[in-house]
Amino acid sequence: MARFRMSEAAELLGVSGDTVRRWAEAGRLETTTLASGRRGVDGRVLATFAQELAESPDDRPVVRQSARNRFRGIVTRVTRDTVMAQVEMQAGPFRVVSLMSREAADDLGLEPGVLAVAAVKSTSVVVEIPGDSR
Repeated sequence: MARFRMSEAAELLGVSGDTVRRWAEAGRLETTTLASGRRGVDGRVLATFAQELAESPDDRPVVRQSARNRFRGIVTRVTRDTVMAQVEMQAGPFRVVSLMSREAADDLGLEPGVLAVAAVKSTSVVVEIPGDSR
């Protein structure tokens, strides 16, 4: 059975070692004693805890965001396969298409008729001039 030092558990969870120690002291994360005599975390316990962290919703509303291009629209089509989903939206005169995981589309409840916002952030944006733009 894999066992991790507290610092390794912190790295795997993407938090500081102090955060992991606080979770352990609060009884939120079960620890074990390693062969070195120091506290650590059993691999199965860590895996379960990581899943619980990932699944716990963050109910705080988004108040700021770096994406400046936001298109409010209605979902017109959702095509799902076993892994991915293609979501089409109509935002005013603009058709917006997004490829995402099926899990994300399912979690968002995306279906035709759902009101949604497409937030677009790209490092590559092409600006074109129409032929009759004199």
